[in-house]
Amino acid sequence: MILGLDFPPVAHVIEWPAILFKDTPFAVNKVVILMWLTVVVVFVFFRIAARDQSLVPTGVRNVGESVVNFVEEGVILQTMGSEGLYWTPFLLMMFSFIFVGNIWEVIPVAQMPINARIALPMLMAILVWFLYHFIGIKSQGFFGYFKSACVPPGVPKAIIPLVFFIEFIGIMITRPLSLAVRLFANMLAGHLLLVSFAVLTTALFSATYIGAVLPFGLLVALTGFEVLVSVLQAFIFTILTAVYIGGAMHPEH
Repeated sequence: MILGLDFPPVAHVIEWPAILFKDTPFAVNKVVILMWLTVVVVFVFFRIAARDQSLVPTGVRNVGESVVNFVEEGVILQTMGSEGLYWTPFLLMMFSFIFVGNIWEVIPVAQMPINARIALPMLMAILVWFLYHFIGIKSQGFFGYFKSACVPPGVPKAIIPLVFFIEFIGIMITRPLSLAVRLFANMLAGHLLLVSFAVLTTALFSATYIGAVLPFGLLVALTGFEVLVSVLQAFIFTILTAVYIGGAMHPEH
């Protein structure tokens, strides 16, 4: 309680009670429902975009092609080269899923980014972890992959053991951990900011209309900023995934 304002605890902001199958391991809450809706939204969007066969793309197809071109030209070709276009469906799915999952934060009624719960970002990070190790071992062989990944070219022989240890910890632990925590922390911080200014605006509005003008303006500005953050975090996660897979495909020289 600050100056008569009752800010909800963090647990009340990110934890949601079960709606279906309560008191079971298969309990479904608001976040799970939003995850399901995210899958449906992404699938339906690209399904509708793919069904439009007009020569001049318009509407949903135009947006869909813009997203595909963005992923191909802004992510894949910049990090993996033309050979990486094979990964377009996977990276397109990842970017779209993360963005839609993030954007629920500013959608009325939903108002909860699903990536503000660590479980989903960590699951996607573990998936990326398995993928780039699998591709690296498949492309370079087990020992060749770990040698190229953990021993950069030109390292003096005297410090190879130390460098190998540091790089090994990086590819095994730091990479997936940073992928998950970066997405989770940014979305949680934005969610807490929006909740705080919403509570402040509501409390001041009930006391005096004029006093609520400034926090309401900041709330609107932060909402617009969080839309940008939602896109940016989806882009960062996707491009880092492309970098890791591309690096595993080809050894450094």
